[in-house]
Amino acid sequence: MTSASGSSSNGTDMIDWDLAVATATRLVRPGPEVTREEARAVVAELRTHAREAEEHVRAYTRMGAPESNTPVLVVDRPGWIKANVAGFRTVISPLTGKLAARRANLPGGAAMSAVGSKMTGVELGLVLSFLSTKVLGQYETFAPADVPADLSAFEDGRPATPPGRLLLVAPNIVAVERELDVDPHDFRLWVCLHEETHRTQFTAVPWLRDHIEGEIQAFLAETEIDPGTLFERLREALTEGGQKPENLVEVVQTPTQREILGRLTAVMSLLEGHADVVMDGVGPQVVPSVGEIREKFQQRRAKGASRMDQLLRRLLGMDAKLRQYQDGAVFVNAVLDAVGMEGFNKVWTSPNTLPTREEIHNPAAWVARMHR
Repeated sequence: MTSASGSSSNGTDMIDWDLAVATATRLVRPGPEVTREEARAVVAELRTHAREAEEHVRAYTRMGAPESNTPVLVVDRPGWIKANVAGFRTVISPLTGKLAARRANLPGGAAMSAVGSKMTGVELGLVLSFLSTKVLGQYETFAPADVPADLSAFEDGRPATPPGRLLLVAPNIVAVERELDVDPHDFRLWVCLHEETHRTQFTAVPWLRDHIEGEIQAFLAETEIDPGTLFERLREALTEGGQKPENLVEVVQTPTQREILGRLTAVMSLLEGHADVVMDGVGPQVVPSVGEIREKFQQRRAKGASRMDQLLRRLLGMDAKLRQYQDGAVFVNAVLDAVGMEGFNKVWTSPNTLPTREEIHNPAAWVARMHR
């Protein structure tokens, strides 16, 4: 059977990807009410702003690179779900293969895999249905080449080509601009500036994608798949004194994984903070109401939502992502103040010039290391 993500499911998959997509698209809340004409206008404007944002971002960051040939896809919530399932499946395939091979050697392994994949598919679908209402846009770094581009009613389609693609989630952008009561044209360009910065980061720095993918694969390769070991580690964490972990993921990590995660956290903080700084740096010249937008958006971040929403955000690591924006922006601004844009751009030279997790919180240490 062909999945909605463009690849086939089979009995060896540890996750029923088709079921994940079906569950998420069935449960996802509809977006704000718009007419067909309004939807077309939003799509057209987002595409125009994405092109304009590319020029603004490259001029501000001085990150010279050939014009990006990665596509810009304006999607609805089901389209975002399908795209992320495809990318997620690509990234974690080594781990699912490892788990499937282990389970195949157990008595009744095939039956366990069939039941387990259904349960995991439903769980993933629940998570995706929640996240699909929160994301305004993203640069999908690990988009597979064979995923169809006609992801949604918002998109009339263009071929997706490696190494990635930019997704703009139209209904979420409209929902937030209405919630904040800000100028919709300014807000759409402001969002595009942030997401276009991510596309510029990956297209102007050729080694960045492979570096991050390598770190992720190294993290997954270290994953402990013995249930007894995982249970013992969880028991120790829950019974021993001292500081409790923020989530269960921390409990089951090996020391090597913690090191890798520290490096990944640092680079993701850099990328997110850099995008926030660029968005606000370009903003005053091209987004007249940028001050009002930033103030209201920050208030929205700080205010949060319902208790259940806050719980889900913490469990899914969204609070950590907000901290990445803040920590990364502080780092980028401090380095820019110290050595300017040319000095800051040394960060993109190689993996060795990326800030460590400690340097993200101590920008002067990175400046000292790179500008002795």
